[in-house]
Amino acid sequence: MPARAKEAANSRHAASARPSPAEPRDGARRGRPRRAGMAASAPPPLSRDPRAPPRPLPRPEEAPPARPRPPRAMPPPRAALLRVLLCARLCAAAFRSPGEFRLAGLFQIHALRPGRPLAHGCGVAAAFRSHGYHLSQMMRFAVEEINNSSALLPNVTLGYEIHDTCTEAANLHGTLRALGREGRHDVEVLSAPQRYEPRAVAVIGPDSTQLALTTAAILGVFLVPEISYEASLEMLSTKRFYPSFLRTIPSDGQQVKAIGLLLQRFGWTWVALVGSDNTYGRDGLNALSELLAASDVCVAYRGVIPTTKDAGSPELRKLIQTLVDSRVNVTVVFSNRRNAQPFFEAVVQENITGMVWVGSEDWSLAQTIWQVPGIQNIGSVIGISVEQAEPTMLKRLESWENARERAVSGSAGSTGVGGGNGASSSDSVQLNCTQHCPGCHLLADTPDIYDIQASYNVYSAVYAVAHGLHNLLGCASGVCSKGRVYPWQLLQKIKQVNFSLHKSYISFDANGNIRKGYNIIAWNWRGQSWAFDVVGAFSVNPNRLHIDQSKILWHTKDHQVPVSVCSWPCAAGEMRLQQNRHRCCFSCVACPAGTFLNRTALYACQACGRDEWAPVGSETCFNRTVEFLSWADPLSWVLLIPTVLLLLLMVGLAVLFARNASTPVVRSAGGKMCFLMLGALACACSSIFFNFGEPTWLSCLVRIPLFTISFAVFLSCVATRCFQIVCIFKLSTRWPALHEAWQRRGGPALFIAGSTVAQAVLSVAAVASGPAGPRRRYSVAAERVVLECGAGSAPGETAAILYNLLLSLGCFALSYAGKDLPADYNEAKCLTCSLLLHLACSAAVLCTRSYFRGRSAAVTAALGALGTLAPLLSGYFLPKGFVVLLRPHLNTAERFQQEIRSYTRRRDE
Repeated sequence: MPARAKEAANSRHAASARPSPAEPRDGARRGRPRRAGMAASAPPPLSRDPRAPPRPLPRPEEAPPARPRPPRAMPPPRAALLRVLLCARLCAAAFRSPGEFRLAGLFQIHALRPGRPLAHGCGVAAAFRSHGYHLSQMMRFAVEEINNSSALLPNVTLGYEIHDTCTEAANLHGTLRALGREGRHDVEVLSAPQRYEPRAVAVIGPDSTQLALTTAAILGVFLVPEISYEASLEMLSTKRFYPSFLRTIPSDGQQVKAIGLLLQRFGWTWVALVGSDNTYGRDGLNALSELLAASDVCVAYRGVIPTTKDAGSPELRKLIQTLVDSRVNVTVVFSNRRNAQPFFEAVVQENITGMVWVGSEDWSLAQTIWQVPGIQNIGSVIGISVEQAEPTMLKRLESWENARERAVSGSAGSTGVGGGNGASSSDSVQLNCTQHCPGCHLLADTPDIYDIQASYNVYSAVYAVAHGLHNLLGCASGVCSKGRVYPWQLLQKIKQVNFSLHKSYISFDANGNIRKGYNIIAWNWRGQSWAFDVVGAFSVNPNRLHIDQSKILWHTKDHQVPVSVCSWPCAAGEMRLQQNRHRCCFSCVACPAGTFLNRTALYACQACGRDEWAPVGSETCFNRTVEFLSWADPLSWVLLIPTVLLLLLMVGLAVLFARNASTPVVRSAGGKMCFLMLGALACACSSIFFNFGEPTWLSCLVRIPLFTISFAVFLSCVATRCFQIVCIFKLSTRWPALHEAWQRRGGPALFIAGSTVAQAVLSVAAVASGPAGPRRRYSVAAERVVLECGAGSAPGETAAILYNLLLSLGCFALSYAGKDLPADYNEAKCLTCSLLLHLACSAAVLCTRSYFRGRSAAVTAALGALGTLAPLLSGYFLPKGFVVLLRPHLNTAERFQQEIRSYTRRRDE
């Protein structure tokens, strides 16, 4: 066998119309018709031969895998025969090539109007399509390249049989012929289809969705691999109905995802969708509408281009007018090239300019579209396109075709059909009615961009089959084992292929779709000359879109990206208030305080958490500041310093009085009772410390009871001392028994104890009647959480404070009653002023306790306590300490006796 060199090709298809309503891409992409005529031949109708006996079932070499259940499987008896009577006609030999494993190719070389459901002859020159012819030549080129390769399928020769799918009946004819056994004109439907051995091990094609649906359903019953190079309908990915279908063109589902990402990439949220009235257009519009409904893009208008209407039809003009009235700047045209041409002719006639047109893969590079007169004025065109072919492969293909044409021209007496297949005419190959095309190479146009792109898909499909067969036959060792090959075995291997082909990687996903993305192209007009630039790419697994905006020349005056929105974006922190059924049409409303705008939910403001806050028009929530009077607060130090000094003063007075306990001044102040009074004041003063720092359960529980009870002890002692002095100087002579009973029965101690117990009961009741621990108040300020003590109920606290006020009034009355007593025993002046200050501070605390919260409440409580304790300490103890410390000559018994005698003389006089 000759040495083989593995090469590859990369191209895509050019499309033209098929006159039928069912077109490739659910309609055909074909070249322009050519001259010359060809006779058509019609085969007999399909029939079933009941006399044919069932063939014996061959034993498979290995157990077949589990196969998905096909949708329209014919439930045969044990063995049944579907008889296909094929037309017999000697034609050119370019449609066949012998080989050990044969591939079937389905290409639309002619496009005829639908007639009777028979396989009419396709040889009509007026219906010739260059596109399909170029694709068929690419299949021949790929097969011959593989046969000449020493690395792929060594010692194995591939053959092919090409059929012209000029009609749906011809497509069905070619499909059934590929299923027929070698040398027979029928298709056996066995009870075990996995043992069936058809003429072709795999089928390449067909091109259109309409034809592919039929072929995939039939071949799926027998699990014969089918690889389409142009059928992009997403439905064909459903393995339940089309288990053996694969394709080398990305599915429409991927194209829809690419368009969706493109719209979002440029921020176009107000768009119109227009599609062709066929399966390709309708399914594309449906998928795109469903995708955009889950995004931020709104569809302002969705329309269908009327079928077989020229640019001046009323229906098409109405469509254009509705498109203009929708006020969109971006229109997605998901259409085949045949329907797109009159649409853009109408757009030009209606003088629609300054818009962005997003094109689907079928027409974005179509020559029939960019050649529409005046189309350069419609605006910017951004399109989807399959990946470009490798230039070196195209040069080899061109050289191969030229060599074939020279060989045909030099062949005397040969029946040329666009180049031979390498077999001499003596082979007497009998062709059928779908293999008739004399002079095809003379009718064919020069391949355009679509022919090149689609040709690469055919090239990839042939190589995918070859690699699957290479793995199935165990050719890795350099020699292939030529055993029996069942279609389902080859199908499994094709699904697993993964190889590189001219800088591209060929593999299929679980649904039979090639793992290949798209190019993003932009039209570029240089005067009247059309060109396009590849400005980005869409890749799959995962889906990603890359755009180089610097390569796009926009039609706008400033050459910036055009804007297409229904409403301008709202400012930060403003929610969208939807105005109609379109989410993209809205007014802007600032989010109120306490709410924020989540960028993933632009149509409603969300409430902040309980410990969070947000100002008006906010996009985020902030943590609330927990407010309490901390130790580090400067105001705390302002209060702590006098508190500490007051305590130190109390300690100093206690030490001073202890050292002079036997002196008349200390004894007149109460003697040992002075230490109880100073201790009570110290405890009341220490309660101020519980107002600083973060409130705890202990600090909240102790703070108020400690102050009220301690202060009650002090006031009780002052009241007792004042009462004793008044009794001694005024009541002892009038009611001696009362004074004697007060002294003998321990009146001072009982009064102090009883008063203290009463205050303790009130304080404990106040704490027990409500939550004493710290609590958070959220209603004080939006940005703050006030942490304060909930020390009982307000009535209980008020009762405890009022009780101390009652004691203060009693002390005030008793001290005022002794205003005319001797100066050494007269507490009226200092004590009265101190009690008045205490009453004023207590009244201020009672009046403001419901107004201040948190830090302010703690400051108020500390100030109230200092304002109460400092005057009383200063009014009662400081004068006596001053005498003891600085006026010792006044602290003598003689001095006090002299004052008493002077008081007695004044009273007697």
